[in-house]
Amino acid sequence: MPASDPAKPDAGPPTSAAKPFSILVVDDNEANRETLSRRLQRHGYLVTTANDGAQALKMLDERSFDLVLLDWMMPVMNGLDALREIRRTRSPTQLPVIMATAKGESADVVQALGLGANDYVTKPLDFAVVLARVQTQLTVKRSVEQILELEHRLSEANAELRRNAQRLQEELSAAAKIQEAFLPTALPPIPGVEFAWAFQPCAELAGDALNIVVLDAENVAVYVLDVTGHGVAASLLAVAAARVLTADAGTDSILIDKSVRQPIGPAEVATRLDKRFAWDSATGQFITLFYAVLHIPSRRFSYVSCGHPPAIRVSAAGTATVLQGSGMPIGLGGQYEQHAIDLEPGERVFLYTDGVTEARGASGELFETKRLIEVLKDRNGTTLPAAVDRLRQRLKEWQGDLPPKDDISVLGFQLGG
Repeated sequence: MPASDPAKPDAGPPTSAAKPFSILVVDDNEANRETLSRRLQRHGYLVTTANDGAQALKMLDERSFDLVLLDWMMPVMNGLDALREIRRTRSPTQLPVIMATAKGESADVVQALGLGANDYVTKPLDFAVVLARVQTQLTVKRSVEQILELEHRLSEANAELRRNAQRLQEELSAAAKIQEAFLPTALPPIPGVEFAWAFQPCAELAGDALNIVVLDAENVAVYVLDVTGHGVAASLLAVAAARVLTADAGTDSILIDKSVRQPIGPAEVATRLDKRFAWDSATGQFITLFYAVLHIPSRRFSYVSCGHPPAIRVSAAGTATVLQGSGMPIGLGGQYEQHAIDLEPGERVFLYTDGVTEARGASGELFETKRLIEVLKDRNGTTLPAAVDRLRQRLKEWQGDLPPKDDISVLGFQLGG
């Protein structure tokens, strides 16, 4: 299998990061094997030789090669039969095979390519052509292997992302259950007062919180709060604030003066809460709050509004009044002014977060306070729970298919009469 050697050395072979490429040269002519082997070795390849197809298959079973240069006409097992066996277990990208033949018939070449040969060279061999085609096939093989390795790494990375997402989902679900524990699980049976509420987070975790807190036999507190931002950070602060706004916080309760067994006024509650959650520049969060105490026997409603949307009072006749009163949000410091009104039998009061008034419709228009008032003042024999549910449904219709941009919280109560 004589071959012409180029006068000028060719460029070296494509190299593997781990080791040089290995080539199996299969030819029944010893001189041809040795000549081709030496020339390939001079170009940096690791070369092994076999004298027929059967011996080549045995070597392929014992070790791996990057390419096979396979002679066509050989005794014992010719190149085509060897190629058929190779392709039973190895694809053309896994193990490139270049056929070397003296035949020039196109039908024979087509047959070899049809059986899975990657390329062919004809005798007498032109070594420059052989080297170029070897380099081409090895470059393709290396590229395919790199792509497969990248796909494998991407698959592993995606699997890790899925595992992390699953863990995060489990943690979020656990956190959501903790947050739900601070919602009114069962409305307190307080004679003469009925309660209803709605709570819809814009994500799994909310920055809103609301509750009804029985302070003693004559006083009940209600509040709705909203932490700036969304997600885990806002939720953590909302849960922390809700935990403080409980009547059973031991001797450190900010709602009840246990030395005299009297509720603490809303303005003082806001001041104490402000000290607990002072501004932290690292988080940049603050809390808006509407907190009120209803003295049931006198129907005296005392409240404080800390940067929060005003509550809405609805008379038994359906007249709506906005309960004005403003102060700095919790965490920003400042003085808090307490307000008080006397409610009448049958009146309703609604607390809510700005997720209600700032809900956007399909056109981008805000729901606004005026629409909220129109929904709430239309009593028309509707019960308090039905009124809250109607508002929730109206907001859903207003937003249409748009996902809510903010948490929606509503808490209402009605005096008997």
